[in-house]
Amino acid sequence: MKSEVELLASARRYSFGGRMDASGRGPIFVRGCGSEVEDINGKQYLDFNSGQMCAWLGHNHPTIVDAVHDACKSLIHTHSSYYNDKEIELAERLGNLLPAPLQKSMFLQSGADANEAAINIARKYTGGFEIISPHTSFHGMSDTTRSLTFAGWHRGYGPPQAGMLAMLAPYCYRCPINLDPETCGIACLDASFELIDAQTTSRPAAVLTEPIFSAGGVIEPPDGWLSRLAEQCKARGMLLILDEEQTGLGKTGDTFAFQRAGVAPDIITLAKHFGGGICVSSVTTSVEIEARVVADEFIVTHSHSNDPLACAAATATLDVLERDDLAGKARQLGGYLRSRLNALAERFEIIGDIRGRGLLQGIELVRDRATKEPATTEGKAISERCLEAGLIFSIRRDGSVLRFVPPASTSEDQIDRAIDILSDALADVNG
Repeated sequence: MKSEVELLASARRYSFGGRMDASGRGPIFVRGCGSEVEDINGKQYLDFNSGQMCAWLGHNHPTIVDAVHDACKSLIHTHSSYYNDKEIELAERLGNLLPAPLQKSMFLQSGADANEAAINIARKYTGGFEIISPHTSFHGMSDTTRSLTFAGWHRGYGPPQAGMLAMLAPYCYRCPINLDPETCGIACLDASFELIDAQTTSRPAAVLTEPIFSAGGVIEPPDGWLSRLAEQCKARGMLLILDEEQTGLGKTGDTFAFQRAGVAPDIITLAKHFGGGICVSSVTTSVEIEARVVADEFIVTHSHSNDPLACAAATATLDVLERDDLAGKARQLGGYLRSRLNALAERFEIIGDIRGRGLLQGIELVRDRATKEPATTEGKAISERCLEAGLIFSIRRDGSVLRFVPPASTSEDQIDRAIDILSDALADVNG
């Protein structure tokens, strides 16, 4: 095997850069198991980002490996115009897992694919055009979804697609209209719909939102926000699309993050760890919505839509979700992680806020707790020191938010190791 130096030289010559967080340097990973990955030099890392959040079950989970192995022996790919047994099995499982009226599913490759399909369904069904999303949202990197990814990564690509509008996110730690979250009555939502009503040129089709804004900085809406959003959509004949690609299937301590709000969306999208590390996404809606758009010649397909290998991996993920009570694990481990983060906040003034649910948690770094000036350069330096010490996580909001997504396979001892590494980095950078 080539050395790290040789592989990095080859990567700089042949591999495309433009990675989301960094590119052009090591480490170079070669294997993984559970909550740890190993680089080419044999160094072990705690992966508290679950890969690209897609290995949340744990790297190389044996149930996923077995399902992929069986699919490779029977049927990897089929003509997407026809049914295959793995697709039907997955659609039935997902329809039984989701609350009514969500029942009819299609399976694509990525989260961006799924969100684009959901947008097209909403437009076909309502006859409307505009799509609205909160200003801390992340929905993908395709042309359509990048136009609704207001958390970043959208500049320099030309004008966004027409009909894509931003609304105020309920970012209570940094209220966008400078009100007190305890007494504001969720004024940001009412203000947003005043602007939406003023700007729409036709009947608006849908609001596309995450239940928790993960890439936007692990921002959790206040109680009542999602249910009132659903009411506002219904009053205007709009659909509510929930992007649960980073929050669904147990990670936040519930099977789906929206369940705590007591509402059901018109359309839901899933991706990320849905395939246990294999790329697959889904769009699920009601029988009534599906019937109307199909009758109106709705078509969304790709070369690998509904592939049996991907569907087999996703069914295996649902097996693990239910068999191992992953939501319960997320609550238990997430509670332990939160207690350790809270202890750090008592020691380090740089920690201004801790938020999230289950095993999707983040800390926001500030230079002063009173002014809340973002500690962006400090966050980047902390991340670098943690990586050097063997801990991987993501930084968001230009470095001021550290996001932790440890796999469900993580132990309390591994959380303790991660907190020790983070504590050392905080002390080193912030004193």
